[in-house]
Amino acid sequence: MDSVDHDLTPSQWAALQQAWGGCAYCGATGQPLQRDCVLAISRGGRYTLENVVPACASCNTSKCNEEVTAWLRRTRRDERAFLLRYAQLRKSLETNSESHA
Repeated sequence: MDSVDHDLTPSQWAALQQAWGGCAYCGATGQPLQRDCVLAISRGGRYTLENVVPACASCNTSKCNEEVTAWLRRTRRDERAFLLRYAQLRKSLETNSESHA
């Protein structure tokens, strides 16, 4: 993990948490959220604005390093809703991040 570039800033992490409003996978609120890599580090992912979502401890532990769509299907979560929201928020946050650079 030390050999991988990670560029998620504290302000980007705060923006991600605010944009999702809870766990990106189950919607849980009122508990600490963890940084979860949509594409796991073990699969080539990094801690970046494009690859991180807030996850509750339960979802993060359950997903582990599994491919996100396979995990969403296996756990019977709404894969389509997650992917649409992920794409929308990713685009919005990237645009905001670029305009502040």
